[in-house]
Amino acid sequence: MVHLYLAFPAPRGADSKVCPMSSKVALVTGASSGIGEVTALKLQELGYTVYGAARRVERMSRLAEAGVHVLPMDVTDTASMQAGVDGIIAESGRIDVLVNNAGYGSYGAIEDVPLDEARAQFEVNIFGAARLIQLVLPHMRAQRSGTIVNISSMGGKIHTPLGGWYHGTKFALEGLSDCLRMELKPFGVDVVIVEPGAIRTEWGGIAADNLRKTSGDTAYAVQADAMAESLGSESTARRSSPPSVIADTVAKAVTARRPRTRYAVGFGARPLIFLRRALPDRAYDALVARAMGTPTGARH
Repeated sequence: MVHLYLAFPAPRGADSKVCPMSSKVALVTGASSGIGEVTALKLQELGYTVYGAARRVERMSRLAEAGVHVLPMDVTDTASMQAGVDGIIAESGRIDVLVNNAGYGSYGAIEDVPLDEARAQFEVNIFGAARLIQLVLPHMRAQRSGTIVNISSMGGKIHTPLGGWYHGTKFALEGLSDCLRMELKPFGVDVVIVEPGAIRTEWGGIAADNLRKTSGDTAYAVQADAMAESLGSESTARRSSPPSVIADTVAKAVTARRPRTRYAVGFGARPLIFLRRALPDRAYDALVARAMGTPTGARH
């Protein structure tokens, strides 16, 4: 998620190990890199039997070496998700934790982004997570226990220009998670939302490149260039947190007797969410535009 150039202190990190088969079972999606990879390793370190899922199994060799079970899974393909969940149940007999982490950021002006791409963004970030929840819930309800962790973003609480479709998916995930939490309370299943700030992964660079391709030569080029610079800077230590802060938060949530409903963590998350809540709409818009160097626009 894009961050604003305000003076927030930078945080810290954590890492990995190996596990017994009789432990609780966790499924982590988007595990081939970044937050998903580090979270899978963290849960493995805590003694969970961990299944790391991603489209590219070859990118999960580090997980396999640590003893994580690696699964090919495409969250836009129901058959792939069904096969993954069925395989976990056949092998381990249960699923105690689902970490819905798979996702990406499709940036570009709402006018410029083709609707097929907008639908693809929702397919991965929302419908993939929702379908996986539907697949694991019968098992969690039968156990009368379980934790679903949905990795949202501070972008589910704040907005930035040229991120409309991405923000839309994260706002939707927040609402879906809140409703789900109430629905599952009678069954002893917890639902937790994690709202990362700027995190040091390849996500920002990929989003910046796609933004330039989508809006870099359109009427929104000036905004696109400023936003791409901001997104790309998430890889710098000074303006982002390591993915281990999210892994540590997930670990804290799934091991808590009564986890919080949401955790805003990582560079900028808490102060920016607070500012969005505290400021009127136009005051917040002006703050974002000033911080990112994007045009404030003409007045009529």
